[in-house]
Amino acid sequence: MTAPRCGGRLGRMKAALKSGKKPIDRTQLALMTLATGVCGVLAVLGAILAIFTPLVFDRAGNVLNPIAWLGFAFAALFWVVCLLGPLAGWILWRKGAAPLAWAAMVTPLAWGAATLTLLQFVPV
Repeated sequence: MTAPRCGGRLGRMKAALKSGKKPIDRTQLALMTLATGVCGVLAVLGAILAIFTPLVFDRAGNVLNPIAWLGFAFAALFWVVCLLGPLAGWILWRKGAAPLAWAAMVTPLAWGAATLTLLQFVPV
């Protein structure tokens, strides 16, 4: 049993109707999965780094050093960024914002680069 054609009354609106299904780009899906796995490994390394972040303040005078505090904050929060970046990336990818999704996936790498740069300027 099929629905009546209604005499073709939809006309130009017929082309504007959406089917609701979007094709999934399998290569992008595979790359997003790979990036999520890399971020998971980085999150484990970041958690180990977070355990040792108080060692930034071992040298006398580092408690008053603002670069040491900034390095401490960046290093302590690296694992959180590694977990939230892929989460935001997948949410944005499902909403259809692929460029923003990839920006969210790259955020842990940028955060890690900033952390390593800041920690170089902390006196040992």
